Amino acid sequence: MQQQTTENLIDLFVDALTAEKGYSDRTCRSYHHDILEFFTILQDNWPAGAQDESATGLPAPNTVTGIQVRYWLGTLHKRNKKVTIARKLSALRTFFKFLIKQGVVDQNPAASVTTPKQEKKIPTYLPIDDMFRLLDSIEANTLLKARNRAMFETLYSCGIRVSELTNLDVADIDRSTAIIRVTGKGDRERLVPIGRKALGAIDDYRRKLKQEQRQAAEAGGALFLNKNGGRLTTRSVARILEKIARECGLATPISPHGLRHTFATHMLDAGADLRAIQELLGHQSLATTQKYTHVSIDRLLETYDKAHPRK
Repeated sequence: MQQQTTENLIDLFVDALTAEKGYSDRTCRSYHHDILEFFTILQDNWPAGAQDESATGLPAPNTVTGIQVRYWLGTLHKRNKKVTIARKLSALRTFFKFLIKQGVVDQNPAASVTTPKQEKKIPTYLPIDDMFRLLDSIEANTLLKARNRAMFETLYSCGIRVSELTNLDVADIDRSTAIIRVTGKGDRERLVPIGRKALGAIDDYRRKLKQEQRQAAEAGGALFLNKNGGRLTTRSVARILEKIARECGLATPISPHGLRHTFATHMLDAGADLRAIQELLGHQSLATTQKYTHVSIDRLLETYDKAHPRK
């Protein structure tokens, strides 16, 4: 292990993310890109003599210093948002943790580097009236419109990610208990309740699908299909929603992830427990879920200012 090139060490790290942590291909590609970018920038831009000039290829991990990590972050500020820089720094920290575990390096040069302070961004969401108007605007009088109504009823009813929606199979729905089985990040499964409106919309869509004989309603098949009978992509779902929102005349641009925010905000406003919402959303950390409290607190303060006689 000690004699591996930096390129090989990066590949070993990414393989470990897949095998040990179950990260998706997309996440692994992101880690690989960020770490390779760091070493490439050092190789191309760091002042001569500050690294091992006898080395061929990328700089060796055991020559990296905290100053070099800060230099890299400085180059990122010119073209990246703070949230992206924080993600890249986190990837580098994780890589060096792996190398310490493997005995390649003795310390983590990225550990002492401060993560850029993030701007607190309130998630985009729709008020209840707009959410209902969006769903009710989809007249399920054709197969594709019935599919669209079922998809967005399901996203709002369950608060699942758009990738989780497109991965749903017919067999993942248990109508007797009104529960769906969702496969989330890291291939982690969870059970999520689904409402009557969403179930009814799904049944209507699958009934139309069977009538038009585009696809047999097989238990193991994809739940939502494109016009050619294949599984929908997340990009397709986003484009469909953008078109519907535009035709509906919504003032707020909305994405499939925005419907997930809308679900969480409406649940929280109705009195749902934060930890229950955490379970429904599939968040591993409660801190991830707590961002939705900003929305409700803002609304609470607005109500207070309007209603309290002695502010």
